[in-house]
Amino acid sequence: MRLGINLGYWGLGMDADNIAVAQEADRLGYSVCWAAEAYGSDAATVLSFVAARTERIDVGSAIFQIPARTPAMTAMTAATLDTLSGGRFRLGLGVSGPQVSEGWYGVKFDKPLARTREYVEIIRKAMSRERLVHEGANWTLPLPGGPGKPIKLTVHPVREHIPLYIAAIGPKNLEQTGEIADGWLGIFFSPEHAALSLDPLKAGRATTGQTLDGFDLCPTVTIAVGEDVKAGVDAQRSYAALYIGGMGSKEKNFYNQLARRMGYEQAADEVQEKYLAKDYAGAAAAVPHDLIDATSLVGDTARIADRMQAYADAGVTTLTLAPGGIDYSLEGRINALRVGVEALELAGLA
Repeated sequence: MRLGINLGYWGLGMDADNIAVAQEADRLGYSVCWAAEAYGSDAATVLSFVAARTERIDVGSAIFQIPARTPAMTAMTAATLDTLSGGRFRLGLGVSGPQVSEGWYGVKFDKPLARTREYVEIIRKAMSRERLVHEGANWTLPLPGGPGKPIKLTVHPVREHIPLYIAAIGPKNLEQTGEIADGWLGIFFSPEHAALSLDPLKAGRATTGQTLDGFDLCPTVTIAVGEDVKAGVDAQRSYAALYIGGMGSKEKNFYNQLARRMGYEQAADEVQEKYLAKDYAGAAAAVPHDLIDATSLVGDTARIADRMQAYADAGVTTLTLAPGGIDYSLEGRINALRVGVEALELAGLA
């Protein structure tokens, strides 16, 4: 099992620290460094910055938001980043959510599965450097009746095939991800509930005559290092409450729905009710200890190694760490990276 690092969002006053974390991950042999975007920092600029200051580690978008860019623009960006990084780019995509898609980008959040499938088709065509012709429900290239003509990408990426990942949570989105992508970006993944994600992914792979062999299962997990497990869990409550309670609307919160599928229906309702009422402390307190512990790495090196073994046994191929928890200082985050490597070696997974 390989290790990754997720830097999250930028522009929050920790940019210099983020570079130091990325460089330490590079030195320690981490496989990939991911950056996120929502409605603040964009991932493409951040990844260029990281790639310029690292040597071996891959850089990946987790995620580029589909409503933010046309598919041809995403293909251009992917090709450019792969060229600038010397063949180290991984393209992660996601539909975002209704509030960001419609409130920030002005793009209607409808038929996300069909939109994603068409988006990937266009990217694949563009990246193959064939002349781009497409006729679909969301995009027609070139536009009919005008001066447009089929054009092909002028940039030559370092690799013939840039790995394409999709962030997916719901069963139908997971199944489609297994069918059309090279890897999956997961969140709040628990080895004990692995079937919730892996069964749909397997079903999608089966539609193309493939298995999960060679498919990168890449969930992001928070890591909190320390002897006091309860303190490590408690330090992550606000993060979990934000997603389960506040990401999206009451009617459409994918993370809340995931918690419910994991068996935490009552808690998911309580967290969301309190969070939407702006009782953030109450929402954080309502997140079950077991949910956080099952979906993160908490404890000393030995306990983290045991959990890493569980992730590997569940089929995870790249475990992406989001250092934080009790100590979010630069020293604390770098220590978490080092403990991650030590735990991987202790578990015999390196």
